[in-house]
Amino acid sequence: QVQLVESGGGLVQPGGSLRLSCAASGSIFTIYTMAWYRQAPGKQREMVAVINKGGSANYADSVKGRFTISRDNAKNTAYLQMISLQPEDTADYYCNMQIAETDSLYFDYWGQGTQVTVSS
Repeated sequence: QVQLVESGGGLVQPGGSLRLSCAASGSIFTIYTMAWYRQAPGKQREMVAVINKGGSANYADSVKGRFTISRDNAKNTAYLQMISLQPEDTADYYCNMQIAETDSLYFDYWGQGTQVTVSS
């Protein structure tokens, strides 16, 4: 069974920084895309950033230039470095990975979520 465990959320003042981590464990053959989503109260979940196995990344327009997604394939871990945080970045952040337990089929897995609050 595969599990994703997130860490790094918390309370930060506007203009501050946070780094989120998401570590996958279990029966893993390979991990394709790794992504971060967020869901603010009363809003739909939205994709923040995604990175493929080769390291190419894409970002939501709202975070371009402020957030950086990265991955460590040896550690099965995704990171989200967030700078210049603003109150509108306040949300629960979720890690998502496409993980294959064998060489033929992959599934989507989600982390439990970590809360990010940007407030003075």
